Order: sequence, then C-alpha cells, then structure tokens
Amino acid sequence: MSVNDSAEPNRRDFLYIATGAVGAVGAAAVAWPFIDQMNPDAATLALASIDVDVSQVAEGQSITAKWRGKPIFIRQRTAQEVEEARAVDLSELKDPLAQNANIPGDAPATDENRTAEGKEAWLIMVGVCTHLGCIPLGQAGEFDGYFCPCHGSSYDTAGRIRTGPAPTNMAIPPYTFSDDTTITIG
Repeated sequence: MSVNDSAEPNRRDFLYIATGAVGAVGAAAVAWPFIDQMNPDAATLALASIDVDVSQVAEGQSITAKWRGKPIFIRQRTAQEVEEARAVDLSELKDPLAQNANIPGDAPATDENRTAEGKEAWLIMVGVCTHLGCIPLGQAGEFDGYFCPCHGSSYDTAGRIRTGPAPTNMAIPPYTFSDDTTITIG
C-alpha cells in the first residue's frame, strides 16, 4: 500500500469536485437564455382567451375572429341549417367524434354535441381544414357548409367532414357564452 492510497479526501479530490461544480453552474448559466427564449411571449399569452361580440351577426351570417393565431368561424345558422345538420345519419360521417373541447373526447358527432346547449343556432369552430391546414370557404361545397378548395374536402353545416381527404371534423374550441351577445373563446 502506497502513501497516496489513503481513504481520506485530499486537496486534489476537492479541486476536481469544485471544478466540476463550477463547470455545471456555468453550463446552466449559458443554457438558460436558450431555454428561456422558448417560452411564449406576452402577446401570445394575452391571446389565451378572447371575447367576441356577436350582437351584429344576424341569422344566416358568419364572422371570423382570430384566436391563438387561428381563424375561428362563428356562424348563426338558420333554422333550416340546424334541421339539415340534425337529420344527418351518424353512419354517413367519416369522423364519428364531435371533436369538441367542451365535452368528453369520445362524444359522438351529433349536431347537438357540436354546439352549446340552448345556443344550438350558433356554430363556433376552428376554421382550419383538418387535411393540411388550409382555410375552408363558408357556405360552399356540396353540403352548403364549408369547402376546402385546395384538396376538395367538404364539411356540412355543423363542420363535420363528409367528403374529401380531411380525416376529422373541424375542431370546436373551448368557449362559453358570457351573455346573450358575447362569446368567450379560450
């Protein structure tokens, strides 16, 4: 056994540990700005929810709002549009799920599950085609709902995919009616 093989820590061991600790703190200090820049900025956080005044939207009219950088289609459907949407047999739909953030994810895609209770005439949905993210045209296509001219996806008056390559119904964002004329999205 040599003199340097002692079990007690010596000055060299202390220097190795101290150098490693200082290196780790330095690496964390250098990495922090890169990690911190990935957080959303204040403008993005401010758009977490929006209030939309729909008092000027008449029956049969639509408006588009912007929420989290996406278009939100808000339509006050006519009684005929609601009736047509409710008459659809669910077995005819490509996507059987409601895709509504306000109800359980496994809810069927009935017209009632795509709207708010007591506000069935109002359709509020993310206006993005679920195929490749294009913006569909309103009151168009073979079902007089929404039509994406880029690849030919047709949605009905409840925003449910009926024909074309889109795999799912257009999403319903989280929303509530603050009062009769104001919708809070987000």
